[in-house]
Amino acid sequence: MKHAATPIIIRKRSAEHDDAHGGAWKVAYADFVTAMMALFIVLWLLSASEKVQKAVGGYFQDPTGKGRQTGTTNAGAGETLTLNREDLQRLKEKLEEIVKQIPSLQRLQNQVRITLTTEGLRIDLIETEHGLFFETGNPKPSEAGIELLRVLAGELAMLPNKVVIEGHTDSRPYGRSDYSNWELSADRANAARKILVEFGLDADRISQVRGFADQRLLKKDDPTNPANRRISIIVRNMGLDQQEEQMAQGDPQAPNLKEAAPSPKETAPSSKAAATKP
Repeated sequence: MKHAATPIIIRKRSAEHDDAHGGAWKVAYADFVTAMMALFIVLWLLSASEKVQKAVGGYFQDPTGKGRQTGTTNAGAGETLTLNREDLQRLKEKLEEIVKQIPSLQRLQNQVRITLTTEGLRIDLIETEHGLFFETGNPKPSEAGIELLRVLAGELAMLPNKVVIEGHTDSRPYGRSDYSNWELSADRANAARKILVEFGLDADRISQVRGFADQRLLKKDDPTNPANRRISIIVRNMGLDQQEEQMAQGDPQAPNLKEAAPSPKETAPSSKAAATKP
């Protein structure tokens, strides 16, 4: 008797995956995509304009946009997007509101004159007969002067523009043979510079400190008027310092400042006439 053939059974086993490493390829792929994106961003930035490069770099240093550049901290002050006259006009209006809203500065608002000129935004701190921002006949700032300069420093620190500080006196002789209105005007301007820097304005942003004595009177028909005694802070139009430097070096390709400056019709009028106290 023959026995039936024993059937042959073939078992196919599927390969078992290591669950512990099943998603490793996803991580590697994500890293690859991220690296490619970074590469394309770098390539785009290399081909972009300098203005765009600085704006993007500024964002990564200060994403809130409250830095001294358009989105930077003090690392890049003075090297950012150009502020046009509309920006300066907004700054003018903002400063006027700040002076009105701060109780300790409200009494000073008639002594602060803010105007747009061909050089930039001019902020005049106008003295009274008894001294307001500076002690009478003294280059030392008063408490009111220090407080206002502190506020101005906080606002100016957020701009890229260069700043010029001027000191002016009236035509009354100072009364000392070894110290005249020239020294007084220059010393007051320099004292204002120190306070602005102390309260946050980058020292490199200040391009000039000028002392004019009584050579640029605010009230020419009344040379001894206390309103002629003042400190002026000018937020300069972008590129003005560079143009002046090129002209001083005799660069034939330097632009003409008169041509570069806006016409008088473009200059905004003063916010208010400066009032002086008797």
